[in-house]
Amino acid sequence: MESQDNPLLLLSSSQGPIYIELLPDEAPQNVERFLSLAAGEVEFVDSVANSRFTPRYYDGMRFHRVLPGFVIQAGSPNYHPLGSPDQLLDDEINAFSLGLDRLPILAEDGSVNPVLNVGSQAQFGERVLSHVYAGMGIDTVAELESRQSDVVQNLRELTVMRLYEQEGYEYQNEFTTRGISRGTVALANDGPNRNGPEFFIALDDLAWLNGRYTVIGRVVEGMDVADQIGNTAVDPQAFDPRSTMIYSLRRINR
Repeated sequence: MESQDNPLLLLSSSQGPIYIELLPDEAPQNVERFLSLAAGEVEFVDSVANSRFTPRYYDGMRFHRVLPGFVIQAGSPNYHPLGSPDQLLDDEINAFSLGLDRLPILAEDGSVNPVLNVGSQAQFGERVLSHVYAGMGIDTVAELESRQSDVVQNLRELTVMRLYEQEGYEYQNEFTTRGISRGTVALANDGPNRNGPEFFIALDDLAWLNGRYTVIGRVVEGMDVADQIGNTAVDPQAFDPRSTMIYSLRRINR
């Protein structure tokens, strides 16, 4: 472990154990809520039964999304009978410590920075150009043609951090943030500041996820188990009996 003071969790699964060190100094609010969900300290209301529950949220759930060589993912409220906690938490990401403020969108030769993971001209237009045009007030083809040099200059000055901010991400510099690499545990989301209980374990270094997902921990033992889980692709849209079950998720130190 990086620090004996950090929470150490044992994820017991049908494939074997995975030990996870949480990182409260880097994402305190999200780590605290993750711990509370695992310990059964978050109250849920079943409006149909008019009952209140404090379940150990992750017990009995499955890794419902598995992309070999990429991530294994679990904890989706879509697959829990009580759904999601009432409150979604803000991101806790420091783009400066990740160096995103120094990463240009375009290289000197005009190629797109691979950290954006943009695979086509259409994607580049949607991810990047649409924000540049909006920021410059360009609404027509004629305006675009008359301001081509300004557009190129803006693209060359645009950083990854600024682009992500235009997409709605907000960053803090109070805590440090590490990049998402093999063994990193981070929260899944469907947009900025929408952190619920769902999490993933990275099976490889995934720099293009940096700045978009809050890191809460790291695997300290059991990556062989994570790799074994990751060997069989699982489509989240359909139940797969081969998906790995989480028997329990418990803190094992104090």
